[in-house]
Amino acid sequence: MVSSALVVGGGIGGLSAALAFQQKGIDTTVVERQSDVHSSVFGVGIIQPMNALRALDIIGCAQDCIAEGYAAKRWGGLYSTDGHFIKEMPGTPVPGVDLPPMNGLTRPKLHEILTRHALEAGVTIRYATTFTELKDDGDGVDVTFTDGSTGRYDLVVGADGVYSKTREYVVEGEVAPYYIGQSAYRVNIPLLPEIDSIILQASPAGMAGLVPIGKDLAYLFYNAQMEKQAPDSGMDSAEKLREYLAPFGGFMGTIRDEFITDECDIVLRPEESLIVDAPWHKGRIVLMGDAVHAITPHLGQGAAQAIEDGVVLADSLSKHDNLEDAFAEYTDRRFERCKLVVDTSLDIAEWEMGRKPGYDNVAATEHVLEVMAQPL
Repeated sequence: MVSSALVVGGGIGGLSAALAFQQKGIDTTVVERQSDVHSSVFGVGIIQPMNALRALDIIGCAQDCIAEGYAAKRWGGLYSTDGHFIKEMPGTPVPGVDLPPMNGLTRPKLHEILTRHALEAGVTIRYATTFTELKDDGDGVDVTFTDGSTGRYDLVVGADGVYSKTREYVVEGEVAPYYIGQSAYRVNIPLLPEIDSIILQASPAGMAGLVPIGKDLAYLFYNAQMEKQAPDSGMDSAEKLREYLAPFGGFMGTIRDEFITDECDIVLRPEESLIVDAPWHKGRIVLMGDAVHAITPHLGQGAAQAIEDGVVLADSLSKHDNLEDAFAEYTDRRFERCKLVVDTSLDIAEWEMGRKPGYDNVAATEHVLEVMAQPL
């Protein structure tokens, strides 16, 4: 039986896994290399599709997310470059689950909710700490930490992101994400009455969108085709974003003209992709989240899949005395599901960049939402 676990990484997936473990009776410690709960938060807002809310509901966090966010009555709608309505995207209900098709939430608020629930459940969180060495002797894992302390755990979970250090202990050879040729602009804006769900507007140059993330807050995103930029390149300037948004009318044109000012705080992040072949474990060390499936933002499923990973891994551990069997079940339940999301997100990106003419991005999105509604 597993009685103790170390989770490396205090992001969305790591905190979800730690909370799910603790609820299954596994004494869990999280180490996070950043200094506090907010210093590890990147980006502005997050899309929570119904499958993410279902997983959060299992660990008791969904209602807090809904209370702090914006629960939409539909997934979204697609509009032309000039703002004319094209198609409704209602989303796919999960049978037996009374949850909205989509909830929008700020990333800091989600981290606060997960952290509070984890601490209340008894999870230990150590900030400004990570490991320097893992030694798996078959009966447990001896861990040396950056502060010089040591510990021994029944298993170690690598939830330490797309540039995971834990991955080196599981996967042979060099594995790294690749830049897909797009970067995502994001900027917070006031919530306008029209932004009642995800609003998508496509142009020949890229996809723009609006997402409600609170009672009076939304964010704008734009997926821009560009060479990968250095953080100090100046490509995150309001002037550059206004240039990208110049072709748009309707919602996007109004927001460009009224809210994309020189003073607004813009986040520009490269879009990277990765899918690691199974198995996702070796001995007593197992991987999850971006460490094995880095997902571009085109379906709003990156965080959702990491949360699902944590919930499914905890469930699999609770059903098996043998770790090998538990890890095998976890990967069997997760791999094809995650691969579908990774691959479809890349297909949508290729379509946005003009390399997949005739591709139906709405049908692809609806297919993924239907698959995500299936049981975990």
